[in-house]
Amino acid sequence: MNDSLVIRPGNPGDLAMIIAMEKVAFKDPWNAEALYSELLTDHMRLPLVAELGGHLCGYLMSWRVVDQLHILNIATDPNYLRQGVGTALLVAAARLATEGGQVEMTLEVRRSNTGARGFYKHHHFAETGLRRGYYQEDGEDAIIMTAACSDILRGNQIRPT
Repeated sequence: MNDSLVIRPGNPGDLAMIIAMEKVAFKDPWNAEALYSELLTDHMRLPLVAELGGHLCGYLMSWRVVDQLHILNIATDPNYLRQGVGTALLVAAARLATEGGQVEMTLEVRRSNTGARGFYKHHHFAETGLRRGYYQEDGEDAIIMTAACSDILRGNQIRPT
């Protein structure tokens, strides 16, 4: 990945690009209102975006829940897939979570999304549970995955601060 990749906090000005990526990345994309609310940073929300050469190429939405960072959505512009954008977002989230006192990250992923499940396993996530019928539009199950923030950082040669 080019050294000009920048990970920064997301903000409402990023909404249009995030909506466009959301529509391409997910079968059941979030609506604009829901995405906008996640861009309003507060003590619970942690929205991050990735920029390359001034172009928004990925985002991660998450919530701080006591000692966990729960990833709501992570997506990469299709033109930037397999170029380290998702990894950079995940590592930045793990670093910020550690700084905020969270020790692990959790998420749900479609049972059928073997690509995403492989990505998370590569980053030390383990399949820790199942939510039957989680996805409303088609009733597909979600796999719950969990990883220690320290494992994500260690696996990517970045140490918590």
